[in-house]
Amino acid sequence: MKTPDTEPPFDLLIVGGGMVGAALAAACSGQGLRIAVTETREPARDWPAGEIDLRVSALSRASQRLLDRLRPRRGPSVWERMTQLGVSPYREMWVWDAIGGASIHFDSADLGEPDLGHIVENRVTQLALWEYLEAAPDVTLLCPVRGAALTLPVVVPGGTARPDWARLTLSDGRCLTTRLLVGADGRDSWVRAQAGILTSGWDYDQQAIVAHVRTHEPHQETAWQRFLPTGPLAFLPLADGRSSIVWSVTEERARALLALDDAPFLGELEQASDRRLGTVTAVGRRVAFPLRLQHADAYVRPRLALIGDAAHAVHPLAGQGVNLGLLDAAQLVDEIGAARERGRDIGGLWTLRRYERARRGDNLRMLGAMDGFKRLFSNANPLLVAARNTGLAVADRLLPLKRLLMAQALGQGADLPRLARR
Repeated sequence: MKTPDTEPPFDLLIVGGGMVGAALAAACSGQGLRIAVTETREPARDWPAGEIDLRVSALSRASQRLLDRLRPRRGPSVWERMTQLGVSPYREMWVWDAIGGASIHFDSADLGEPDLGHIVENRVTQLALWEYLEAAPDVTLLCPVRGAALTLPVVVPGGTARPDWARLTLSDGRCLTTRLLVGADGRDSWVRAQAGILTSGWDYDQQAIVAHVRTHEPHQETAWQRFLPTGPLAFLPLADGRSSIVWSVTEERARALLALDDAPFLGELEQASDRRLGTVTAVGRRVAFPLRLQHADAYVRPRLALIGDAAHAVHPLAGQGVNLGLLDAAQLVDEIGAARERGRDIGGLWTLRRYERARRGDNLRMLGAMDGFKRLFSNANPLLVAARNTGLAVADRLLPLKRLLMAQALGQGADLPRLARR
């Protein structure tokens, strides 16, 4: 690729300053790069005492390690700042089948670990990362602003690319050029559409209802998940004793449940949860969002990379969406570092193909596994019901297998990106 005569103002331009995009910017800060992040709105700076964001994520130990390694010269790491704002550990997990009743129980003590992960409000993660970026002298935050036009290099005969850099025109008229532009702008990615990258996947014709509830029995810092024929129901423990529910149901069922008053809704929820936590005594605001499986046909183009939900969207039954996105960010950091050590272009296809190869297979396996679990446990065929109940019962008795499953979920593999590794 031809070397331009003039340098672009930025080495790395990230469209989307959500959790994944902000984590990438923070991880690249301090490495001698000129970084810019565009975002449509700033995160919430404060909120009423006792109020909990409806959108929460189950962050794995690998994600925790990454966030804890984002440490400014002064002050707490991103993870330490998040713990100041509030995180909720979960130490055990119970999963059981509504048809047949077989179950499997995971306990962090079996691995000698303090917990299996943390339930964290999305706004807590977002704010801690945003504060880190605000204090970083090599990061320019452009907010609020949207993209208006995107121009990427096109390779012409002879191997020369024109234009030399990625060019982003903003909604306020500014025009930015960069060595590498990263789309971290979510499932409905504008960057992906502008780059002409298609997606594969399907709608589940389901919606996930999210809300916070109080139950008569304590949650015991345990995540509870019941697989129903209409979709999984999860109770995720929160620090104040409440639980965050994620209830996947058909679209018709979701509309009916959202239309109910609190008392009948609580009755339906108690029945769906098998009253595992006793009576559900209170519920807050309820919202629902559609579920789909989606995978970008390509993660990269010359001077462009997609990360997080812009590259892949997964069923929420195992809470892996944000964790996969943070691993994308960590892997891209590794490849940018490798390129610079070898004198390579960080926006060239040598660099970006390495990132795509490292993450595409892992993400595809996770998407397939979550889709398989969803279909397996929503099928009422007697033979499948018997097989999955037998499988759960056997797996629950095999401690080595459970330890392996927990180690994978915690992020104890040796093939993780550097920032997420033990």
